[in-house]
Amino acid sequence: MDTNYFALLNQINVSAHIEKKGQFSYLSWPYAVVQLRLADPAAFWEVRRFDGLPYLKTEAGYFVEVAVTVQGITLSQVHPVLDAKNRPIYEPTAFDINTSLQRCLVKAIALHGLGLYIYAGEDLPETNGRDEATKPTKPTKPIEPTSRPAPTPISKPSAIASAAQVRYIERLIDETGSDLGKVLDYFCVGSLSELTSHAASRCIKSLEQRRRAA
Repeated sequence: MDTNYFALLNQINVSAHIEKKGQFSYLSWPYAVVQLRLADPAAFWEVRRFDGLPYLKTEAGYFVEVAVTVQGITLSQVHPVLDAKNRPIYEPTAFDINTSLQRCLVKAIALHGLGLYIYAGEDLPETNGRDEATKPTKPTKPIEPTSRPAPTPISKPSAIASAAQVRYIERLIDETGSDLGKVLDYFCVGSLSELTSHAASRCIKSLEQRRRAA
């Protein structure tokens, strides 16, 4: 490995191995470990202990810490124990602790360069002048209610969403933990009952995709 191992790890495109959990993106931990060991067979990691336990209990919640050593450089990451909606779990199970340790390991590896761009909200890693044509196509993402849609050309009025559509959307919003305000803002309406039938179908499709990914 060259002296600047960070630059080499940072150039690896991990996009095909990103997993979606709800609205959050995660890098597969087995893939991260494989790429790390291919880059540096001597790389290793350690789960930090707190009075012999692999977690730290505080008034703010539970935390885990993993330290990863690459080319003799050790960097550690502290990660809270969170649920699928990234909220603190105040009474975690062994499974919750294990999941947080895996996420913490991936983030500690990212400190050395691998997949770091995921946490910066970018789509692709740095290329250092490599042929742009070799970049993979950016994967299609489900419609997220984060911005307003483009204006629709004026045409004959569309049918209003049915009561069944509205009830189903309310149920999906509750099941996925989505923000009703953002959904309304995205479709430029004051309430779900103001949605057109077409807009309601789009909303249902997006929320169902989010539910399947959770």
